[in-house]
Parts: sequence; structure tokens; C-alpha cells
Amino acid sequence: MQKLKAILFDLDGTLIDSEYFHYQCWLEILDTFSLSMTYQEWVSTYAGYPLPINSKTIKEKYNLDIDLSELIDWRERLSKTGFFTKDINLMPYALETIQFFKQKGLKLAVVTASPRTDVELIFARNGLSSYFDLMITRTDVTLTKPDPECYNTCCQKLGLEKDECLAFEDTINGLKAAKAANLVCYAIQSDASQHPKLAIADKIFKDLKIATEDIERHFAF
Repeated sequence: MQKLKAILFDLDGTLIDSEYFHYQCWLEILDTFSLSMTYQEWVSTYAGYPLPINSKTIKEKYNLDIDLSELIDWRERLSKTGFFTKDINLMPYALETIQFFKQKGLKLAVVTASPRTDVELIFARNGLSSYFDLMITRTDVTLTKPDPECYNTCCQKLGLEKDECLAFEDTINGLKAAKAANLVCYAIQSDASQHPKLAIADKIFKDLKIATEDIERHFAF
């Protein structure tokens, strides 16, 4: 039975329910230009991609009359203000999953396309930082997801082999990064309509509780 030594968690949509928050930030910007988008459009087109990529895509799609650098700065200010003043809910069973693997003695890491400042603000409010041994953010790498650099860097800093680690992701962008790094990656996605897009995952589960139960059956700690 394969022995696990670390669990690598994506953040947005995997540990924290932040996608609607990100969507609302973009709605505020688009409303300034008398424009809008649906939440389904956000989830299917933009979720899981880093801010610079989404900013460029949205600017071009909606023909926004603003420099790209100004748009990125505007969006980052909205995030910082929101993360500082608002609580972001955890995804179902996120805390229980983190505590379970921590109690088993595994190393825990966050591997995210969000900037470090955002993650630190979120963790300062919800107290999750005490559980994690390592945090790899967009700020810490040259190329972010779907490039595998973030996961390669994480395993290297943990001092572990790839087959000693398992990643949790919820979007195709994150899955591409994890699989390109030759990691076992479980997709956590409650929306069945998204499952065909996540076919490269080793397994797909509707929540972290069911995924953890599967890991208990198939891995040693």
C-alpha cells in the first residue's frame, strides 16, 4: 500500500468558498462600465485562472477602456479590501479534512494561484495558517497554474518525492498543473456538469469527506 506523507491543497474552491467573492469583485468592475456577467459564466470560463490571465481575457472580451495594469491593480485592491473585512466560508468538510491529515502526521501545504498577500489575509481571519507547513502562491513562482512549477517547488521544499504526495484541486487549470508535475490529484467538484472537464483527475469526488474516506482505504500514513 502506497504511503502518503503530504497533502497539497488548492485554495480557491477547494478549501475556501471564494469563487462567488471573486465573481462579485468582477461584477463591481464591470458595473462601472455598465456591463455584467453571470455566475455560471464566471465558473465555467474564469474560475481557477490567475488574476493577470483573467484580467487580460475580461478586458479583451468586454473591450474595457482601461490599461491592463490599471485593471489588475483595481481588481487586487478589491480583493485586499474584501479579504480584510469579510469572512470567506470554508468548503464543506475542509476543516475536518485538514485536522484529520494533520492528526495523522502528514505534512500539509497550500498550492494556489492567488497572491501571497491574499492568502495571508484569508488565513489571518480564519486561523488556518497554524495547520500548514508550507504555502506556495503565485508570488513565489515565475509561472503559475497550469504550469507545474508551483507543485514542483512545493515537493522540493517539503523534501518529498512526488509519489509521497497527493493533491486536491477543483478546476481543470489546477489539475493540469498537478498532473504535469506527475502527482496523484483528486478533483473535488460538487457540480456534476463540470466532471467531464476534470477527466484527467485520478478520481473525482463531490466533497472532501468522501475523498478522505477513499484515501484511508487506499493509502498508508
